[in-house]
Amino acid sequence: MFKPKVAKIAVSAATYWLDKPYDYLIPENLSADVKAGVRVTVPFSRGNRRSEGIVLGVSDHSDYESQLKPIEAVLDSEPVLSIEQLQLALWMHDRFFCTVYDAIKTILPAGFWFKADGARKVKDKTVEMIELAVDAEDAYLISQNKRRKAPQQASLLELLCSTGRVLAVEALHFTGASRQSLKALINAELVRSEQEETFRRPEVFSGKLKPLPELNAEQQSAFEGINELMTGNKPEAALLFGVTGSGKTAVYVHLISNAIVKGKTALLLVPEIALTPQMISTFSGYFGDEIAVLHSSLSVGERYDEWKRVKNGAAKLVIGTRSAIFAPNENLGLIIIDEEQEDSYKSENSPRYHARDIAKYRCAKSNALLLLGSATPELETRYCAQTGKYNFFSLSKRYNELKLPEVSIVDMKREIRNGNAGNISTKLQDELAENIKNGEQSILFLNRRGANKLISCGDCGYVYKCPNCSVSLTYHSSNGRLMCHYCGYSRRVDGKCPDCGGILTYIGAGTQLIEEEIHQLFPEADVLRMDIDTVKAAGTHEALLEKFEKEKIPIMIGTQMVTKGLNFENVTLIGVISADQSLYCGDYRSGERTFSLITQVVGRSGRGKKQGRAVIQTFTPDNEIIKQAAKQDYDSFYCSELELRRLQLTPPFADIISITASGTNEDAVMRCSVDIRNILLASIKDEYVRILGPAPLSVVKVNNRYRYRVSISCKADKQIREIVSAILIKCNSSGKYKSVSIFADNNPSDQ
Repeated sequence: MFKPKVAKIAVSAATYWLDKPYDYLIPENLSADVKAGVRVTVPFSRGNRRSEGIVLGVSDHSDYESQLKPIEAVLDSEPVLSIEQLQLALWMHDRFFCTVYDAIKTILPAGFWFKADGARKVKDKTVEMIELAVDAEDAYLISQNKRRKAPQQASLLELLCSTGRVLAVEALHFTGASRQSLKALINAELVRSEQEETFRRPEVFSGKLKPLPELNAEQQSAFEGINELMTGNKPEAALLFGVTGSGKTAVYVHLISNAIVKGKTALLLVPEIALTPQMISTFSGYFGDEIAVLHSSLSVGERYDEWKRVKNGAAKLVIGTRSAIFAPNENLGLIIIDEEQEDSYKSENSPRYHARDIAKYRCAKSNALLLLGSATPELETRYCAQTGKYNFFSLSKRYNELKLPEVSIVDMKREIRNGNAGNISTKLQDELAENIKNGEQSILFLNRRGANKLISCGDCGYVYKCPNCSVSLTYHSSNGRLMCHYCGYSRRVDGKCPDCGGILTYIGAGTQLIEEEIHQLFPEADVLRMDIDTVKAAGTHEALLEKFEKEKIPIMIGTQMVTKGLNFENVTLIGVISADQSLYCGDYRSGERTFSLITQVVGRSGRGKKQGRAVIQTFTPDNEIIKQAAKQDYDSFYCSELELRRLQLTPPFADIISITASGTNEDAVMRCSVDIRNILLASIKDEYVRILGPAPLSVVKVNNRYRYRVSISCKADKQIREIVSAILIKCNSSGKYKSVSIFADNNPSDQ
């Protein structure tokens, strides 16, 4: 007699305050198909509306006495998630204040999900393959008999006699035969036809593999130490600290090669899509088609197929951005996070995870090595290395003994006093002219796109502001419009001040204005601009970077995407247009970000045989962080910044958990934030825990939603997370604040 079993299911329709494993009966006709990791449809809530879910496990009994609802249908023939991936989703639910299903949707690529009509978003791609259904000798004799009456059939048979299995479309193309001729052979059972799965590939390697790069003494020492950790068959973490151009990538190549030789797989994360083309080009030369690529610029079909290649073991190395951390590598031996200090590794949407935290979890479960690489490590990472939590390895010199760039700091206040009111200092103009004369290339960095930061009236002080966000509009000279970089609002510029009719003044500089100034200074020189606007127009980062390298364009102007990972041997000059821009934004990480940006972009210079130079323009030339960045002196910066963090009780000396409330009614958001603070004060009695706020975010209104935050400086242990989770459930399920959305985040990047 059939005894029905019970499935524990995470339901997609369950909100955070209702999220838990729900029990459903497994009908007899579905009993063989329901297993952990498959998706199902189930009736949910009082209205029994159909909802998707994923099976977390199967049990013989339920703790609920009431009659259970049955599963309606099974959507997958095989589990789409392994037990380890389901455990990861449950861990993310506890750690990042998200539903289990949100975590699962983050782990799986978009191609696995279903459209509203129930069809898969992406179908498996197949091609028709044909081969002989009889012996080659018999086929050849038959082809000779068909030569006069059916020459196309004869040609097809002769081709298959010599080639064996072949693509049907290629066989028809090379023989000139028609589809009817092929069909006749199939009907006569002389040829077999079947559909074979093929993969949509973003990059296909074709060429001879290169030998592994040679390592110098310092690289070899680092490699041997890290490799010993990797082969120790227990989870380990290490920091590889190397100055820009020290050859960290060569160490990565040797470690990955050793992992693959030992039957392991590897993951390499990069912070920007712009870095992916160069990384793919470098690593495919050593590992060929064993590489899979995962990032957001791929089509849904390409990501889906790359994920499947990793899942079935065809790819031993995965290269990608943040989301690639969820690649389904089996027998994982190594995870490398390059430029580990970058904010792009932190997700800003639910689940608000950091790729480094997911990497730690996966390495712990797989007895793998986590390697963090950077010339400017995050302070928390360097502190972990200092205190022995991470192993530490260093590359103190550039590869092949190349010298670091010679750096000049230019005081822009003095430039103004000397009559230069432009954005390009006299020193930088002279250096650019020298580079153009010598046929060498230059990169200018300014982390603001558009032409001008804002437009203001000199008479009444009127400033164009976004009606939806609490920010001023940025002027874009390419289309002559003002734009909001938060919500996308756009409008034209008036001829005169709309308030008093006064003359409008254009204030601040963006990449478009710098491009215009460079054209005026050097009308004969080609200039390339690389920011979000130009990348969209060009289609890809690769197109712009390839053009810059192959056409030897003298000057490239760019935002943050030009500061890291790029390796152009002919670039000998870097210009930092406004070093102060990110220094005084009120975030405790502002000094660290500024130091990292300047150090990284200066490091793009002089990576070939020629000596590099850099010019840093600033209105505060005596600022200690700018001087430390100019010297590439990370150790001094680390010591001074660490003491400041100790006084502030910010990471690494405490975690910051933020609870953010947002809504269209500012009073309701503020009242909700005050209630959150009061609940925290009543719930947490630890004298070492500080509760800060409520306070508005730096941009308080975005898309007509006001945003306030309460922050907790604490050790983010299980007890604190449970208190925060209870607050989220209470506020989100309460009718009192039905117009307010509340979410929590660990160490937010916009603190």
